Amino acid sequence: MKGIADTGFLIAFVNRNDEHHSWAKSVVQQIETPLITCEPVLAETAFHLESVPLVLELVQVGLITLAFDCAEHLSAMTALAERFADRKPDLADICLIRMSELHPKHVVVTVDESDFRVYRRNKRETIPLICPSRT
Repeated sequence: MKGIADTGFLIAFVNRNDEHHSWAKSVVQQIETPLITCEPVLAETAFHLESVPLVLELVQVGLITLAFDCAEHLSAMTALAERFADRKPDLADICLIRMSELHPKHVVVTVDESDFRVYRRNKRETIPLICPSRT
């Protein structure tokens, strides 16, 4: 199975103190790497972890790879931002929704189940997710 990495997943994978760390490590064992992602996810992850080198290492070791160019998809991203304006999505979420449209066989790996269960790709399709179980 192929995946699209969201910020929360990457933070959980790196941060041993994160409540979802064990889940994130188990996902990496189950899913084909590299997971694809976008620059906004890398920027958010670096901000939250307070470490650019750590995030770049995830790319260098092949856990994730960049597979999206915002400039190429600006029109579609604008439409998505307008459609989901009531949820106030951040740029990373908009990119991931668009990436899910472009890579329909990939699942989005996220801890943000509440938003991604509402977001739709191609206007009506649910986005396939891997999320931590609710306990």
